[in-house]
Parts: sequence; structure tokens; C-alpha cells
Amino acid sequence: MKVSVIGAGNVGATCANVLANYDVAKEVVLLDIKDGFAEGKALDIWETAAVLNYSTKTVGATNDYGATADSDIVVITSGMPRKPGMSRDDLISTNANIVKSVTEQVIGASPNAIIIVVANPLDVMTYCAYLAAKVDHRKVFGMAGILDTARYKAFLADEIGCSPKDIQAVLMGGHGDTMAPLTRYTTVGGIPVTEFVAADKLEAIVNRTKKGGGEIVQLLGTSAWYAPGAAAAQMVDAIMKDEQRIFPCCAWLTGEYGLHNIYLGAPVVLGKEGIKKIIELDLNDEEKAMVEGSANHVKEVMAVLDNMKLF
Repeated sequence: MKVSVIGAGNVGATCANVLANYDVAKEVVLLDIKDGFAEGKALDIWETAAVLNYSTKTVGATNDYGATADSDIVVITSGMPRKPGMSRDDLISTNANIVKSVTEQVIGASPNAIIIVVANPLDVMTYCAYLAAKVDHRKVFGMAGILDTARYKAFLADEIGCSPKDIQAVLMGGHGDTMAPLTRYTTVGGIPVTEFVAADKLEAIVNRTKKGGGEIVQLLGTSAWYAPGAAAAQMVDAIMKDEQRIFPCCAWLTGEYGLHNIYLGAPVVLGKEGIKKIIELDLNDEEKAMVEGSANHVKEVMAVLDNMKLF
């Protein structure tokens, strides 16, 4: 099977590297617009194969979507980070044009591919890719919930003093400050998290999770890449193995949770055909309010894209 990663920056290169180490694909193609950039990254990754004992071949290409032809899965990381003084609308305008162009070329080369979007603003860029791809919405979805949940688990593991592997959690809503970590569904080794963490500390961890991306930017001066790249790779791995994993993903809702025609984070079942099922949790009133508030924010951002008249 073949996977292509569009954008050889930090997130894309990390995704390709993690995928190569999973050793589930025959080939991973890394593509970028900068001459020689993807080729160099791909070659560097390939040269680790003998050391790390895997067989997946990584190859790079400069702006040649022919190299991505017949991909089973394509991960889109292309886009510009938000710069000082840039408004949200400016960022959407810039990245929407990039994602639209990339998606159209991806589908032209690989019409049956599953598309995973990592570009920001995540929810609206996934919507943009869906409009551009003109395929079943179950084959176009975004990576956000896995990353946000991973941050939530990491912070909880630090507080509790346990392995993050023992923490199970569900997170819904948009990717950003309005996300909705569902503490009622958070367990540690099957035990409710409230048995381990006091209410005030749990609230602080939830708030830290919501601002997790901003914390990295403050420390590094740029966006995160290890965790986002690994999160996208985990989605690819689950799809290629048809594992039927339950993950929080940015999915197109058509009535689930009372929400229509919106890309929003929700728990889904992932398999070889993409999103097999969206899981509807029995949310209480407080949880419903959080998810609906997040959805309203995402709809506002989606409206900015609609008003651009790109489609």
C-alpha cells in the first residue's frame, strides 16, 4: 500500500518518519513545493531503515503529484502558520487556497484515496478539502482529536504519576480553545479519573489541554510537530490495518449530536474505507452545551470560507 504526505515541513516529515517506522506501507511519498526539500528529507529517513529495521521506502518529490499517483491514503499538512498581525480571516484565505489546490491535485492523481487533513485552522481546512475533493465525506476527515487527547493524557499522566498508556479519554468539538474534553469519560486503568485527580486540578488540566498548542508556540516560537505528525501517522496505521480503532476525529456530521453539515471532532470508528461509523455518546446537559458552543464557533469559521466563494 502507498501513502503520500503533502508538505515536507516539520509535521509532514515527522508523519512520514513515524509511518516508515510502523512498516505497514510499501512506500511513503513526501511532496513539497521547495526544490529538493522533500527529496532530502525522504532520503534521510530512508537511510535510517537499516538501523531501525524496517522496509518501507520513503521517496521525495518536488511539486510532482504524479509521484503520489494511486495512493491509498494522503495526509495534507500544507499551509502557512499564523504570523504576527495576521487575522484569522487572512489565515483562512491563505490556507484555503493552498488546501483547495493541493486536494484537487491529490484527487486527480489518486481518485480513490482517503484524505487526512492536518492543515490549520483544522476544522475549516478539512471542510475545504471535502468541498474540493467531491468524494464521500467518510473519506475526508481531520486529525485533531487524537493530538488533543494525547496532550490531555500526557498532562494527566504527569499529575497522577502513571503511564499515559493506561489513560482512556474522549474529546469532542473544534480544534482550539473551544474543544470539549469529556472528563466523565476519562478513565485510568478503567477507574474514573476523579478517583485520582481533584476537581480543581482536573479543571486546570482541561484548560491546559485547550491551550496546548499555544503553550508549545510560546516555548518554541513555532507550532508543534512531533505530536501532530505522530497522531496523523497513527490514523494512517489504523486505516491501513483495518483495525476499527475508535478515535476522536474531525468528521462531517449529518445529524449526529443534533448537528448538521459541519466538520467537528467526534469519536469515530476508523477502518480501511475511512470513517466506518460516528459514535453518538449520551451527553449530559453540560457536555451538550460545551459541544454546541464549540460547534457554533466552528460554524462561524466555516462561514468565512463559504463567503470566499472558492467553490
